[in-house]
Amino acid sequence: MAIICVTHLHRDRFLASTRGHPVLVDQPGEDIAPSPVELCVVALATCAAHYAVGYLRERGEPECGVTVECRWSMRPDPPRVGRVRLAVRTPQPLSDEHRAGLLTAVDRCTVHNTLRMPPDIEVQVTDGAAPVGQR
Repeated sequence: MAIICVTHLHRDRFLASTRGHPVLVDQPGEDIAPSPVELCVVALATCAAHYAVGYLRERGEPECGVTVECRWSMRPDPPRVGRVRLAVRTPQPLSDEHRAGLLTAVDRCTVHNTLRMPPDIEVQVTDGAAPVGQR
């Protein structure tokens, strides 16, 4: 199982680390880093971009300059991301066949699949006596 460690820094700032890569996170207010919800949507958009580029690369189509614009909004009760719209833009026009293929490829993104079929989530609380990773 992969590990991400999140450490509280100050106020609403946190440092997440995965495979040695640091990611600063905060809540809206100080606005020094993305919020956890924004990172969730960022994960979807960047995964879609990855799958789009992979599709184009495998077919010898131009990939440099692919962009994914992501528009999203929240819903209440419970608070959550309620709507996400992804717009994939390619550097050059595509045939109808490649446009359909690109859409299918992006639709298979791992983050999108995770949102469709949510993982089992378990939460446990431990005190400060047990070192991280030994709980």
